[in-house]
Amino acid sequence: MEADRTGTAFVFPGMSPIRFADVGKFLLIDSRARRLVAGADERLGYSLVDRLRTTEGDYTEYSQVAFLVTCLALAEWAERELGVEPEVCAGPSFGEKPLAAYTGALSFSDAVWMTARLARCLEEYFATAHRDVVTHSFARTPEPQLAEVLAELSEGGAWYDVSCYIDHDLHMVSLREKHLEQLQQGIRAVGGMSLYTMRPPMHSSAFTALRRKAEAEVLDGLRFADPVLPVVADQDGAVVRTGEGIRTMLSESFVRPLRWPDVVGTLKRLGVGTVYVCGPDSLFGRVACTTGAFEVVQVSPRTALMPRRRGAIGA
Repeated sequence: MEADRTGTAFVFPGMSPIRFADVGKFLLIDSRARRLVAGADERLGYSLVDRLRTTEGDYTEYSQVAFLVTCLALAEWAERELGVEPEVCAGPSFGEKPLAAYTGALSFSDAVWMTARLARCLEEYFATAHRDVVTHSFARTPEPQLAEVLAELSEGGAWYDVSCYIDHDLHMVSLREKHLEQLQQGIRAVGGMSLYTMRPPMHSSAFTALRRKAEAEVLDGLRFADPVLPVVADQDGAVVRTGEGIRTMLSESFVRPLRWPDVVGTLKRLGVGTVYVCGPDSLFGRVACTTGAFEVVQVSPRTALMPRRRGAIGA
């Protein structure tokens, strides 16, 4: 890390599968989380914690809102307990939603409503459309090898779309499930390693109808203010400073791939040397392009619940 990069950034991570066991204790014990849960309950008209506790599924409406609340509560924790005043924010994939609330582009109440309604949009859309499409993630596959694998898919007549560029050798590809085994075989052949398969899929130009549905039913009903901090868009690393830019970023997330190395590059150019990853994170704060560029502080529910000495920095 260059000595002159002394700036700090908050990163709200993409959503990993979560259950009540992962965040329930934090939501019930932490005073900031309890306050935000109460606000979410008021806007939604139901008990978020009760729904999270009793509903199965990794990406339900309730787990998504709980993830949002957890990220925002952890950002508050980092401000108060670690004395962090971020100069810029980023939020890859799902992280765009807590980012919108944290930067003031949306009120917390509207961010909760948006998160719940977008979750319903996805559920309704994929109940009838693209039911055979999944998004598969894999590592140890640099772009030259990725190109070989994708060329073989094309030669076989398979449709695919690269949904996420996470690191130089970690990607996510959307494709029809009947071609998943062919993709996995190709990944193994070039020395790569498959990780997991997501349902529903995400970030593909094939989902333009989903984008229109989300705009008409959710985004068009919201007023986006200019963010109080510059935001780095996860699709291309552009710096966003307007409410309309935040809305566009959220809308384009349905149809454009995520390019995390571009975000990292922009954060570096803005002078960021330390990133605080505010939320349950198993990916973005841990990949080499992040850890090689910044000092990374993981701000997780476990971190926030650990007894700590005043002035100590959590890891």
